[in-house]
Amino acid sequence: MAGSPMRKVALRNLAAHKVRLVLTLLSVVLGTAFISGSFIFTDTLQSTFDGIFANQAKGVDVRVQPKGQQSLGVPDDVVTQISRMDGVRTVAPSVNGPVVLLKDGHAVQTGGAPAFGQSYLPPEKSVAEPEKYVDGVPPTKPGEISINNGGADRAGLKVGDRTQVLVPSKGNVDVTVSGIYEIDGSSNTGGFVQLLFEDTQARQLFTDGKHVAWVDVAARPGVQADDLRDEIKAALPEYKVQNADQVREDFKAQLGNALKFINYFLLAFGSIALLVGTFIIYNTFSMLVAQRLRELALLRAVGASRQQIARSVVGESLIVGLIGSALGLAAGVGLAFGLSGLLNAFKLGLPTGTMSLETRTVVVAIVVGAVVTVLSAYAPARRAAKVPPVEAMRSESNSSGESLRLRTIVGAVLAVAGVVLVVLGARGTGGTAASVVGIGAAALILAVLFASPALSRPVVSALGVLTRPFGPVGRMARNNAIRNPRRTAATAFALTLGLMLVSAIGMLGSSAKASISELVDHGVKADYMLAGPPGGLIGVPLAATATVAQVPQVKDVVAFHGVALKVDGKQVLGTAPEGQMTKVLDYTMREGTDQLGADDIMVSETFAADHGWRVGDTVDITSLDYRKFPVTVAGVYKDTQLLQNLVTSMSLYDRTVPVSYQSSFLVLVAAQPGADLSAMRTDLEKATEQYVIVQVQDREDFKGAQGKQIDTLLAILYGLLALAVVIAILGIVNTLALSVVERRREIGMLRAVGMQRPQVRRSIYLESMLIAIFGAVVGVILGIGLGIGFLSTLKDLGIATIAVPWSQIILMLLASGFVGVLAALWPAIRAARTPPLAAIADL
Repeated sequence: MAGSPMRKVALRNLAAHKVRLVLTLLSVVLGTAFISGSFIFTDTLQSTFDGIFANQAKGVDVRVQPKGQQSLGVPDDVVTQISRMDGVRTVAPSVNGPVVLLKDGHAVQTGGAPAFGQSYLPPEKSVAEPEKYVDGVPPTKPGEISINNGGADRAGLKVGDRTQVLVPSKGNVDVTVSGIYEIDGSSNTGGFVQLLFEDTQARQLFTDGKHVAWVDVAARPGVQADDLRDEIKAALPEYKVQNADQVREDFKAQLGNALKFINYFLLAFGSIALLVGTFIIYNTFSMLVAQRLRELALLRAVGASRQQIARSVVGESLIVGLIGSALGLAAGVGLAFGLSGLLNAFKLGLPTGTMSLETRTVVVAIVVGAVVTVLSAYAPARRAAKVPPVEAMRSESNSSGESLRLRTIVGAVLAVAGVVLVVLGARGTGGTAASVVGIGAAALILAVLFASPALSRPVVSALGVLTRPFGPVGRMARNNAIRNPRRTAATAFALTLGLMLVSAIGMLGSSAKASISELVDHGVKADYMLAGPPGGLIGVPLAATATVAQVPQVKDVVAFHGVALKVDGKQVLGTAPEGQMTKVLDYTMREGTDQLGADDIMVSETFAADHGWRVGDTVDITSLDYRKFPVTVAGVYKDTQLLQNLVTSMSLYDRTVPVSYQSSFLVLVAAQPGADLSAMRTDLEKATEQYVIVQVQDREDFKGAQGKQIDTLLAILYGLLALAVVIAILGIVNTLALSVVERRREIGMLRAVGMQRPQVRRSIYLESMLIAIFGAVVGVILGIGLGIGFLSTLKDLGIATIAVPWSQIILMLLASGFVGVLAALWPAIRAARTPPLAAIADL
């Protein structure tokens, strides 16, 4: 019962300071909203996809397919072998491949969702349950297709419409829509497009005539599906053999891994928001305790123990944490709705469904919010409990007078350790080096946290030059910012963290663009480039190479194909050039030759050293479907992102990449000497019009297109980081508002001796501006240093040039001053309205 009066005191104290309560709640709400919103969004996507995939392979007893993705498939003789097994009643081979659906000569935009063509098997030949047609009939002859209803809606197609389908390896195919069907009873499949072709035509379009993508198997009556699966698996151990449930679980697992990245991505920013919010909460409770020292001392004087005082403050924080977490959970639902609506507005092709709120999400939001708030209040609570009653009743606040020596020493040690780790990590490349830099970054962030109070005094004093034109009011603002370095540092830290991340990400974007520009300017000799749509499965159709070779004034055309192989069990991305590379690229051979025979390869200098390969060695490489190819190392070239780590012959490319996935990721075109480049470009554009997705670009166009992709990615990152900056602004508002309360008597005295309201407001504006610029300067310096460290570890990924976006950084510093003034508007108005006599009379 002893704690009951203290609980009443805590509750009444919260009720008596509603503005303070709202500001503290807001920091908890924003942090937990992002975490709960990310969970809700990805859970909803997972649930929607699960519904779409629920009937995958329905009616199938066993499915046999290659273990590796994008392999050549299952050979026809294996299909025959399966059909002759004792327990097999029927086999249904199927083929598929990526396509582009065209409408009125334009590509149907899927928003990043895949578009596939697949063979249609009539019920008498099929094993899986037939598609449910909502209009028309299945394709019965070459030239007919049926399309899923979501794809038909997106393309604006109906039964009887004539259109075209672009198949990368074959070119354009004229088709007529014969029917529209549902995918597992769902009309909401986002941008996903699935076209069904008559089986004979599908095999012509998507296979080499010797393989199929997978084989669905039906068991004889009386034979259990699992028994048949085990029998086939024993006979064909090199293939993936699954029953229908395993096929569906495999789909879900692959999807889960894809969504996991999105979830981690969003949770990372949620954690940043929560971290920034944590410092705001900690700062808030530190100031609250400092302001209430007299009140708490009086409670001690009338009999309250240290433990009761500490429990009272912690109890207040627990209430704030629970309420803030509950509100954050509700805000998370709204955030998930908003994110889903935003992605749909940009037509990113994601399906939508009923929002999914899992128990795990509720528990995580409540626990995280409450725990963070309680931990943030624990240290101030202990500090308040240790202050002797008599000392507390005669002092306004002792927080500013505490020694900063210990935390400054700790900060200096962490700073030295952090710099050493960042420098050491920056000397290497790869994941290990990045991890070392990451540990160094964590040490530097902690160093700033510990040492910033001591750092704030000289830096803010130096920044005081900005307030000199305002005379005594400016000096007062500078002194107020210096007087309580703990409060200044804690207020500025939220902005420091946000701008550190913004600076580092800005450096990533600028460096990536600079590296691409340098690579193109110094490595590409071609006049024009042909590229496909960014980020998709589809590249430049194979037929485009021969087409542009016939264009007047064209001298050389070299197509580059991507190939994925395995070396020592690890996947390696390589390049297969079609043509003489020296005509269009500038690269350096270290040893051997770049003239490749059918079973020759050449490798980069680093790759050769890592694997101990030398010119003339015969080595084994493996295709994605686990077939081994002995090849000869014909040459070694100087490392360049133009060619990645491995270059193969076209013969090896044809033997390892399935027909349905064959295309060029880039085609380089060199003009004849003295050619009219403008006229040649017009001719190239006319020649490639039929392929729709092909873009004709000169060097600047290509660099601009790559830069645009980088800017799109950065825009998403900046949008998410804006949350941290918003919380930082609210933190400044919160701190200044509490500071006004703390200095109520001081402001009243100034007003009594003649200070005008505009002068009071101006002093608060300037103080806030100094704090914001201090946080921004530290954040920018930290961001540049860490950006250089991290980018140095990415040299092997193509970041060869490190660039600092100075214009962006200067803009951020100027914007920080504006943010400081903006954040001070309400606290300044409140301070100016302080009644002089009432404030002086305040105890």
